[in-house]
Amino acid sequence: MDLINTGSEIFIPDNIPLEKALKRTTHLAISAHQDDIEIMAYDGIAKCFCDNSNWFSGIVVTNGTGSTKNGFYKTLTDEEFISIRKKEQKKAAYLGEYSSVALLNYSSAEAKDPHDKFIIDDLKKLISQMAPQIIYTHNLFDRHSTHVGVAVKVINALRALPEEQRPKKVFGCEIWRSLDWLTSSDKVDFDASRHPNIASALVGLYDSQISGNKQYDRATIGRRYANATFSASHSPDASNSSILGMDLTPLINNTELNIIEYVQGYIDRFNEDIINGIKSVL
Repeated sequence: MDLINTGSEIFIPDNIPLEKALKRTTHLAISAHQDDIEIMAYDGIAKCFCDNSNWFSGIVVTNGTGSTKNGFYKTLTDEEFISIRKKEQKKAAYLGEYSSVALLNYSSAEAKDPHDKFIIDDLKKLISQMAPQIIYTHNLFDRHSTHVGVAVKVINALRALPEEQRPKKVFGCEIWRSLDWLTSSDKVDFDASRHPNIASALVGLYDSQISGNKQYDRATIGRRYANATFSASHSPDASNSSILGMDLTPLINNTELNIIEYVQGYIDRFNEDIINGIKSVL
């Protein structure tokens, strides 16, 4: 496929032809960085694992050079570090039995640039070839600006596609801000309890991140346990592991819907929920 950036590539773990690998995709995750997919989109990975009727693919927008480098990785050049991060993502794709993973090789600055159209063009090319039923990306409340930049570009790319090429559902998932604060009606709860050994292995593959004194592997699994336990105060846990998300589908189906107003609606409903809860016990 004619992707824009030099150094971009598409990795296919089982080495089938590119066109077939893209077309069989039913679940797609679009992330800012290597390892984001495994943290936020495990729902799609688990649903497609060992299932030849459903296939998971990933798209990683940036090259990951902005990450903290520590220990063995501290002395590496940016080019060497990019190579390692690509290798880690490919290992995850192989372990998780992905259909494909596209590494677009953009910078974080490009992902955050509201005037950059190249990322949107690459996303449109890939999504139109895949035609996935479900897309996972970052949520619009994420504390990481590169994550939010990618989420907005995903929305804009999907809005630019013909309706028949758009997915049935689009979800924004948590990484750099937990979504447990969302009201119950706004919260999307993904059961992450299947194949726990695979879930742990996938987030544990990224040594370049974990060795930087950032325990992403433990934090990710721990938050999933916490989400499941603290989801409801007066009923047994529905699962022992949960990932939370927000529904972005209305922004895709209605291209006139303002993103800021959509996000403000979540905040307003949370505000009302808190105030009403306090009023009920005054």
